[in-house]
Amino acid sequence: MTNYSGTPGKTTISIDVILTITRLTTLDVPGVSRMSQIPSKRFRTMLLHRQDEDGLHVEVENDTVYTDIYVVLDSDVNIREVGRNIQTSVARAITDMIGMQVGEVNVHVEDIDYP
Repeated sequence: MTNYSGTPGKTTISIDVILTITRLTTLDVPGVSRMSQIPSKRFRTMLLHRQDEDGLHVEVENDTVYTDIYVVLDSDVNIREVGRNIQTSVARAITDMIGMQVGEVNVHVEDIDYP
């Protein structure tokens, strides 16, 4: 056998993987009803190299993830607490699953779902 101490190649991670991890982690936080649409004015001001999906905006710079999450919450929750839980959960999921640094996790509460 040959002892090879070098790296045999590289691993790339699609932005879709980051979007999926962020979306599923957010929806798993108690108090989150659903993802919201990103306000239309946001689309007009986007720069190149940004990826958007329903309720999510993700940008990666120098292996650091920056994300904006747009959510609709349940009516009987503490909004600030749910927002913090989303930030903590998403940052932990990205770091643990992908091994990337997290720069910002911004949570935007767009609406409340009333029964």
